[in-house]
This record gives sequence, structure tokens and C-alpha cells, in this order.
Amino acid sequence: MTAPAFPVPILGIAAWSGTGKTTLLQRVIPLLCGEGLRIALLKHAHHEFDVDHPGKDSYRLREAGAEQVLVASRQRWVLMAETPERTERPDLAQMLGRLDPDAADLVLVEGFKRAPIPKIELHRPALGQPLLYPRDARVLAVATDAPLEPVPAIPVLDLDAPAQVAGFILDYLRKDSL
Repeated sequence: MTAPAFPVPILGIAAWSGTGKTTLLQRVIPLLCGEGLRIALLKHAHHEFDVDHPGKDSYRLREAGAEQVLVASRQRWVLMAETPERTERPDLAQMLGRLDPDAADLVLVEGFKRAPIPKIELHRPALGQPLLYPRDARVLAVATDAPLEPVPAIPVLDLDAPAQVAGFILDYLRKDSL
């Protein structure tokens, strides 16, 4: 499997459920934005979800059969698209194609842990899940909350140090642009 083509650097944040991907990203994104980066985020959801609410016009129009509804205001827009075929998993390349590369300097991908993209793996040994690294050669670093044995041959970051993780991402972007 090859990495999807996209004109902006892509970096995955990969981990088993419950490891703290969203929590870490909530702390890292402001640091990256503070460095002047425009961040796009693509999140994989394992469960059904709806950003719309019963009673709203957009919800009623989707219920009436519209397969795509784009709602726009002065401050934001959102496109909701139904997937009646209910594919196994969203296709990362297709989802990336929905993003505007002119409005981003970096795409962070939360989830999609098996995607063929460079990634930082988050690992909490107490959860009892195996590491993706070294089986996944696209793991660039492991962010963990406990010492790892054996010590990986790639950088090990402190999962509870968002500034360290942000620094690693900034270094990655500098190297990627060379």
C-alpha cells in the first residue's frame, strides 16, 4: 500500500482506542498554530456519529433524502455526506481529497492507524495493547507514558509533554521540506 498523494505534508497520530489521541491533539494543535501553522485534521470515527441535530433544517433535508448537505455561514461551512453503501472503512485518499490544501500547512490524521502514512504512535503499556512499531515502518516516533523495553530504535517522546511532541512535528516538517 502506498501513501496517498497530497500537496501538503501528512502526519498520522495512531494508537489503540482509549490511548488519548484526541487529548494529545487538543494540547499539540495550539502549539503548532502558535508557530504559524495552519492545521487541517482528518479524524477516523469507529462509531456512527451525526454532527447535525433533529429539528434543524439541514437534518430534515437529509432525512428527506438529500445525500449531501452543505451548510454555510459567515464563520464556517460543513459538508455532510451520507454513505448508504456503508463501506468497511472510510478511504483516506478520498477523505484527503475533500480537504483544501491551500488552507493548510499540515494535515494531522487521527486514527487510520494502518494507513500507509508517516505517523507518531501513542502507546500506554498499561492498556495491554501491542506496539504498531516495528511492524509498521512508517512509525517515526513513539509517544508513551512509561519506559519501553526494548527501547525502540526511533525517537521516544513523552506522551504527557505536548511541547515535546509539537517540537518533533516541527522538526519533521523542516526535514520534509528539504
